[in-house]
Amino acid sequence: MNIYISGLSYAANDADLKNLFAEYGEISSARVIIDKFSGNSRGFGFVEMPNQEEALKAIEGLHDTTHDGKVISVSEARPREERPRYNNRNGGNSRRY
Repeated sequence: MNIYISGLSYAANDADLKNLFAEYGEISSARVIIDKFSGNSRGFGFVEMPNQEEALKAIEGLHDTTHDGKVISVSEARPREERPRYNNRNGGNSRRY
């Protein structure tokens, strides 16, 4: 199960996320999302747990708890939505002079 975590400290990293969820079971991956321009954390991340029962216990146990001085929100991740790619050449908001 893919788990979404928001409200993370900007100092949190992948290892912190993995350690936070480790007490609930096996973790396939743990990833804090990084802003591609600044290189800083965006304050949210994802943890993948192969065992659904363990994942549900982690969600229940960690939702609305304090981690690194911030209250985190933990829920099942929704599938990623396809968004249209912005193409400046075909109908963007640019003007030709």
